[in-house]
Amino acid sequence: MIRPYQGLQIDGFTLGAQLHKGGFATIWEVSRSDGLAQDLPMVMKVPTILDGDDGPTIVGFEVEQMIMPRLSGPHVPKVIGLGDFDVMPYIVTEKIQGGSFLETFLRAPLPISEAVEIIAKMVQAVADLHRQKVIHLDLKPENFLQRASGEMVLVDYGLSRHAQLPDLLAEEFRIPMGTYPYIAPEQYLRCRDDPRSDLFALGVLLYGLCTGKQPFGTPETLRGVRKRLWRDPVPPRLHRPEIPEWLQEVILHALEVDPLRRYQSAAQMGFDLAHPAQVQITARGRKVKRDGWLRVFDRWRALRKMQSFRPADFIGAQIASVPIIVVAVDLTPEGEKLANTLRRQIKRMLVNAPDARIACVNVIKTARLGIDQMTDADGQHLHVQRLLQLRAWGDEIALPQERLTFSVLEGSNPAQAIIDFATQNMADHIVMGARGSSTARRYLGSVSAQVVAEAACSVTVVRLREGQGAPLPKPVALDQPTQP
Repeated sequence: MIRPYQGLQIDGFTLGAQLHKGGFATIWEVSRSDGLAQDLPMVMKVPTILDGDDGPTIVGFEVEQMIMPRLSGPHVPKVIGLGDFDVMPYIVTEKIQGGSFLETFLRAPLPISEAVEIIAKMVQAVADLHRQKVIHLDLKPENFLQRASGEMVLVDYGLSRHAQLPDLLAEEFRIPMGTYPYIAPEQYLRCRDDPRSDLFALGVLLYGLCTGKQPFGTPETLRGVRKRLWRDPVPPRLHRPEIPEWLQEVILHALEVDPLRRYQSAAQMGFDLAHPAQVQITARGRKVKRDGWLRVFDRWRALRKMQSFRPADFIGAQIASVPIIVVAVDLTPEGEKLANTLRRQIKRMLVNAPDARIACVNVIKTARLGIDQMTDADGQHLHVQRLLQLRAWGDEIALPQERLTFSVLEGSNPAQAIIDFATQNMADHIVMGARGSSTARRYLGSVSAQVVAEAACSVTVVRLREGQGAPLPKPVALDQPTQP
């Protein structure tokens, strides 16, 4: 087997300088010796295979070679070439110009706004990965890079799990794998098929950015990892009182021991980070000290022999069971019947997805309004009026506060405002009404038509049957494939 060195030519690639040497692999600058792809900076990752027992390294690299070519989108590096183990195993990918976020984490604690912004982008990358049926299982600062355009890029898939591929690591090894400060309790119990494990790691990362400390220390043995089954972390606000209660709520929600008590999807965690005013503060957010020894002892007694938590539906089914549904509501008097029909449609959807989160939105078309038209005779702002109307409309859905949110958007293009909101909040589905057809709509297009054409998620358009005094819903599902 060939060992990598500067100047080596293999399969049309020429190795340049060594950029990184880790315990399991080396990273090299690389170019195409055949003259192709000269405008695309590239790197080659080569596993460090010694003469001893390198089973996990070899299997992990096989896993990475299986998974990475199946991924796409801005949150993963583009794969350009693969090499097999007969000559020299390698993966050539585009070079992400930004370095890892390790140095950023070493500067922690960061300003609250900066920490939230960084984690929100990381959450978005993880949500995209989960939509592609992959759990990373080794989230840590070193495995996040950032493009010049701002998107986070996830690297190092040697411990990852793909829903549609055999889990070689689980088949060949019986010990928990991962980076000990970040692995979830169920990973310690050898569970490798729960996407909520990645949400736990995101909680650890957010805790570190906000406090400069690790919630569970830096254990070097599995014995140290085991303690997180029953020992709660120090509340972040005890380390740093200026952390708001809503942010502590998010952090401790992600760090729940039992996956059922955690966020159920990355999109839900991202939604809370984007809408702090709508985060419901529970005892987690108000917590000011660690649990007492008696409560910890009770948990230890209950969990010390724990073998596994209740298994999750694997990735796709898990995400589908907890979707974020954006519902765009027309609050004008002429849209009242359609709004009522739309609400009945949402209630029916909740029967099939009882854990869904409903984000109610209304759009004020600012191009039609002057400054003097944004307030009424009593001085009440139109935005506030619409928000109150939207809340009244949503109250009849009868969902808990944390699963029902309200946003009034403003923009010259209502369709674009809805699309942007859905994209920013990683929505899984948009539901909206459409009024009866007309010549103007036929030739000029409609809000619903633009949303259907351009949204990155599925869209359901609900119409009223013409001529019905008591309108019945006639939903027309127009699905667009979810973009990776």
